[in-house]
Amino acid sequence: MSAVKMQSYRDLFLSRLDVLSAVLDMAAGHFKEEQDNILGYRLIEDMLPFGTQIAYTCNQPRNFALWCQGKGMDNLSPEVGTVAQARDIINETKGLLVKAELDDSKLQEIKRVDLADGQYLALSGPEYVEDFLLPNLYFHLVAAYSIMRMKGVPLSKVNYMQYLVPKLQA
Repeated sequence: MSAVKMQSYRDLFLSRLDVLSAVLDMAAGHFKEEQDNILGYRLIEDMLPFGTQIAYTCNQPRNFALWCQGKGMDNLSPEVGTVAQARDIINETKGLLVKAELDDSKLQEIKRVDLADGQYLALSGPEYVEDFLLPNLYFHLVAAYSIMRMKGVPLSKVNYMQYLVPKLQA
């Protein structure tokens, strides 16, 4: 069966994980002597730290890959203690995506997303990806980027949108 739409979702997730990886690498390079400390940096006190933002960004493509395999959601631990662990999380998530068997018929399914206090969402396949996974991915990716930008890492919009660089024309 064709997997054109699911392939485009996977490609999107992979390219945004590349952005996350680049942000992490730039931050680690900027804070060479104290690179593991960056995982505790926050944008503001009541927001989650950089390490948790990395895990939560990865949860979205991870759960997409698990859904493709017919498995339930399985979020990563929010406790990310080292830059090496953060890199492993990103790379393992990419590996899950690459191995996932894609089938556009998944988009016909209803996906149940359990929330707190017995609440849940019943979403069509496209709603699950476009209204749940992608907004959460971007929220946590932007938070991770913003934390490092606020801490002085020389990131720019080009770093955030690096997936468009190959499409530049003169």
